[in-house]
Amino acid sequence: MKPFSHIHLVFLFISVFFYQCKGKSVHTDKAGSPTNIKDTTAPLPVVKALKPYNEIVYQSVQKLKSSSGTKSVVFSKNMKSLYAMNLEGMSVCEFSQSTKSITRVFKFKKTPGIGWNYETDRPVKSFEEKPVEAFLSHNDSILWVSLHNAEGVVPIHLLRTSQQKKPLSPTDKLIYLQDPSGKTTDSFYVPLIKTGKTPKVIACTSDDRYLLVSNWHSLDVSVLEINSQTYPYAQLKTNIPTNRIPRGIVIDTKNKKSYVAIMGGSTLSVIDNNTWTTSGEIQVAANPRHVVQDDKSRLYVSYNKLGKIGCIDPVTGETLFTARTASQPRSMALSKNNQFLFVTCYNGNKLMVFKILEDRFEPVIDMTCSGNPVGVDVFENDNTLEVWVCAYETGTISVYTFQKK
Repeated sequence: MKPFSHIHLVFLFISVFFYQCKGKSVHTDKAGSPTNIKDTTAPLPVVKALKPYNEIVYQSVQKLKSSSGTKSVVFSKNMKSLYAMNLEGMSVCEFSQSTKSITRVFKFKKTPGIGWNYETDRPVKSFEEKPVEAFLSHNDSILWVSLHNAEGVVPIHLLRTSQQKKPLSPTDKLIYLQDPSGKTTDSFYVPLIKTGKTPKVIACTSDDRYLLVSNWHSLDVSVLEINSQTYPYAQLKTNIPTNRIPRGIVIDTKNKKSYVAIMGGSTLSVIDNNTWTTSGEIQVAANPRHVVQDDKSRLYVSYNKLGKIGCIDPVTGETLFTARTASQPRSMALSKNNQFLFVTCYNGNKLMVFKILEDRFEPVIDMTCSGNPVGVDVFENDNTLEVWVCAYETGTISVYTFQKK
C-alpha cells in the first residue's frame, strides 16, 4: 500500500472540513465575529399537474380573523401556508391552509414615522412598520415585506432555526415571534433595505436574483440584487424613474420584460430586464392599479376609478377586451389553469369571478365580501379551489370554496 502524499493529506483535510460544515451557513457581522445561522431552506416542491377542469361551483365561505387593516395575502409556493400583511396591526400572520388557523405571528416593534392620508392627500404622524405587500422567494424560505412608512423592505427568513439577535445596523427592525394566542415566544432583528418613499408591490425574478419594488411617492421602481446568505440579503442596484405613481408589477421571465401599472396615469411602463431601464410604455385606460399575466403572456389590469378590468396584448399594446366590475377593483388572482380571474372590489364589497374566453370576460359569479376587500390569492388541489380574500376595514380573511368540474 502506497503511503499518503502531501496532496492526499490536503485533499483529506478539505473533505473532512466540508463534511463538518455541510448544512451550515456562517454569517459574519460587521465586527467580523461569526454568527452560526442554520438555514433550513426547503427543497424545491414537486409540482404535480392538477386535473383539468372548465367550471367552478361555489360551495361555502369561512371567515377568519387576522389583524387590523389586513392589506394583502400571499400563498407559499408549496400551498401549505398563507401570509397576511396587516398594515394597521403592524404584523404578518401565518395561516395553515389545511386548518384555516394562525400558526405564527410576526409582530413588528413600532417606531414613530410619517404616513400618508389618502383621503386628504396629506402626511400624518404614524409608525414605520406597516406591512403593505409581500413576496416569497428561495423555495418559500424568505418572505420579503414592504413597510409603508419605512421607505424600504425587510426579509423574514421563515425556516431558520436561529435568527439575528442583535441589530447590525441602526435601521434594523425588531420582530416579536408570537404563537396563535398572542404570546411572544422569541424575538429577532431583520434588516431594512432602503428602496424609495412609500414602497408598495414587490415582485421577484424567477431565478430569485432580483426584486422589483414600486415606490408610490418616489415615483420610481427599485431593483434589488439578492444575496440570500449574507446580511442584509439584498442591495439596491438602481431606481427606475416613472412618470407618475407606480403600483402593480408583473415580471415576464420568458420575454425578459417587466410591466408596471402607473396608477397615477394611464400607462403600463415597460422595463427591459437585461438593462433595468425603461424601454417603452403601453397606453391603457386611466388609473391602472394591479396587473397579472397568464400563460399566453397576456396582461390583465384592474382600473380602480373606472370600475373595470382589461386584457392587454403586451406585444401590440392593444386592449383585447374589457368588463365592468363593482366599484374600485383592486387586487386580482388567476386560477392555476389560467381560465378564471378573481377580482376584489374595495368600495363595491365584492369578490367577482370571471371566466376568461378568447375574446371576452364571462361573468361567473359575484360574492358579497364586506369590510372593503383588497388582497386575494388562490389555493387549488385536484378537486377544490379556495379563494382567500382579506378585508381592510375588518381585518378578516374570507375563504371562498369552489368545487372544480
